Amino acid sequence: MPPPPFSTRVRSYELDALGHANHAVYLNWFEQARYDALETAGLPPNELLRRGWGIHVVRIEVDYRAECRLGDRVEVRTVVESVRNSSMIIEQKLYRDPDTLASEARVTAVWVGEDGRPMRIPEDIRTRFREDGGGTPG
Repeated sequence: MPPPPFSTRVRSYELDALGHANHAVYLNWFEQARYDALETAGLPPNELLRRGWGIHVVRIEVDYRAECRLGDRVEVRTVVESVRNSSMIIEQKLYRDPDTLASEARVTAVWVGEDGRPMRIPEDIRTRFREDGGGTPG
C-alpha cells in the first residue's frame, strides 16, 4: 500500500511575481512527500544517517499541468514504481483542491553508502518498498 499523501496549503512566500506557486516550490513539496514516504516505510532521516546511508536524487522529470495559487490545498501522492539493485524509481502526482492534477514527477534515486558510492539496497528495505510503496523489483 502506498504511503499516505503529503498535504499542505500554498503559502504567500511560495508565490512568484505572477501570483502562483513558483515552479521550484513544487520540487520542495515532492521532496517532503518522499521524506514522509521514507518515514512511513520505517526509515526516518536519522535512521538513514545512523546506518551510514544516503539517498541521492540523480534525475527528476517534472511536468506542470495546472497552477497553484495562494491558499490552495495541495496533496502529493507518492508511489515507488520500481526498486533495482542500487536505485529506485518514484512516481509522484501533485493534486490541487483535491482532484485537479497540477504536476507529475518521475524521480530516480540512488542509495549510497558512507563512502558516497552506490550500494545495493538491502533486501529487507527492497521488500518493504515493494510492500509499502507499491514498487516492483527491477
